[in-house]
Amino acid sequence: MMQAMFNQKGATFSVDIVADPAAREFIEAHTATLDESFSKVDMSEKMRRRLSRSNYIFSGMKTFHELHEAFPSMFDENGNRKSFERFLKDVRSIDQTYNVNYLRAEYNFVNASARAAAKWESFAEDGDRYNLQYRTQSDDKVRPEHAALNRVTLPPSDPFWEEFYPPNGWNCRCSVVQVLKSRYPTTPHDEAMGLGEMALQRDTKGIFRFNPGKQEKAIPDYNPYTIRRCRDCDIAQGNSGKLVASIPDSELCQACRIVREMQDYYSEIPVSNGKVRIHTTHGVAEAKENISIARYLAEKYGYSIDLLPNPDNQKSADSYNHTLGYEQEYKVNSTPTKSAIDKELRKAARQASHIVLRIDSSISLEELTRGIRGRVSQSDIQEVTIIWGGKDIALSRETILSDDFKMQQEDFA
Repeated sequence: MMQAMFNQKGATFSVDIVADPAAREFIEAHTATLDESFSKVDMSEKMRRRLSRSNYIFSGMKTFHELHEAFPSMFDENGNRKSFERFLKDVRSIDQTYNVNYLRAEYNFVNASARAAAKWESFAEDGDRYNLQYRTQSDDKVRPEHAALNRVTLPPSDPFWEEFYPPNGWNCRCSVVQVLKSRYPTTPHDEAMGLGEMALQRDTKGIFRFNPGKQEKAIPDYNPYTIRRCRDCDIAQGNSGKLVASIPDSELCQACRIVREMQDYYSEIPVSNGKVRIHTTHGVAEAKENISIARYLAEKYGYSIDLLPNPDNQKSADSYNHTLGYEQEYKVNSTPTKSAIDKELRKAARQASHIVLRIDSSISLEELTRGIRGRVSQSDIQEVTIIWGGKDIALSRETILSDDFKMQQEDFA
C-alpha cells in the first residue's frame, strides 16, 4: 500500500490512492480482521452483513487517514522525494500506531459491539415483554461512571437504550440482560438518562452514543476517522474532529464517497481455469462453500461465474453463470437423509430455478433419488446439478420427473 502511494507522481496527496488495488487489499484485510472478532457470535446473516459493511467503511476511512498522514514523509526537508527505503523506515511508527496500537482497541470494540448487537436482535423478538437491565462486570476494573449505571432497568422501547446501550467506550465490558418485570423495579427515565450522561461525560463528541443492534453497525458513523456530521450524512461534511482537523473537508468527503463505492465491488478468486468473482456483499457465512463450488465448476468447465450480492430482505441467487446464461443457487448436503435433500432443495428453489447441490454426506442413491424427485415435483426447479466425490451430473426437470429416473453409481464414475 505504501509502495502504491510512493509511486504516485506529484507533490500533492491524491485521495484516489484509496481505490488503488493495494489499498483495496489492505482495506479488505483490515475488514476481515475486524469481522473475525465476531465470527463465532450467533446472530442473523442479515445482522452479520450489516456489521461487516460498517467495518468496511471504517477500515476504508482509517486507511485514508493512514495514507494521508504518511504522505508528507515521502519528502525530505528540502522538498525532494526520498528513496523508498528511507520513506518506508520513516513511516514505520505510523504503521505501528494505526495497525497495532489502534487496531487492538478497535478489534475489542467491534467484538463488544457485535455481541451487543446479537443480544439486541434477541431482545427485539420479545418486544417489551421483559425489561432490560444494565450490568457491569462488578470488579475493580469497572469505570466509576459506568458503575453508576449498574442495574438500571428499563423496557427495550425506552429511548435510554438508543444512547447508552453498551459498549460505552473503548474496552467497555458492560452488558445488558433481560429481566422479569416483576422482579426488578423500573428505573425512572429521567434518572437513567442522568446516569447515562454522567457515564459518557468524557465522550464530549458523543462518539459512543449509539446502539449497534438498532443501527446494525459495529462502529458508529461518527468515529475517530470521521466527523460529527457523518451521523446524519452518508457522505461526511463539515470540519471538526480531532483526527480529521488537518484534512480539507473535500478530501474527507471524497474518500468517504470512494470507500462507499468500493463496497459495490467484485474481487477475483484465483482459479486455474475459467473465472470466478465474488461481490463484497456476498453472504459471509456461505462464502467459503460457495467459492469452493464455483471454483470446481470454473476449473472443470471453464465457466465464468459471479458470486452475487446478498441484499437484505430480498431473495437472491448465490451465483450468475455467465457461460450458461442463468442464475444458480448453491447448496451443500451434510445429512444422509431424504428429508435433508428435500430441505436444501426447498430453500434453494426460493432463490433460483437452477440448483447446484454438493453432496458431503454418505446418503444412499435411493434416498438421494427420492429427495430430488419429490421436491422437483412440488416446485419450479428446472435443473439440479449434483456434485459428488469430485464428479458431477446435470439433471433437467424432464429427466428428474420421468418414470425411469433413478440415480446410479455410474452417474459419478
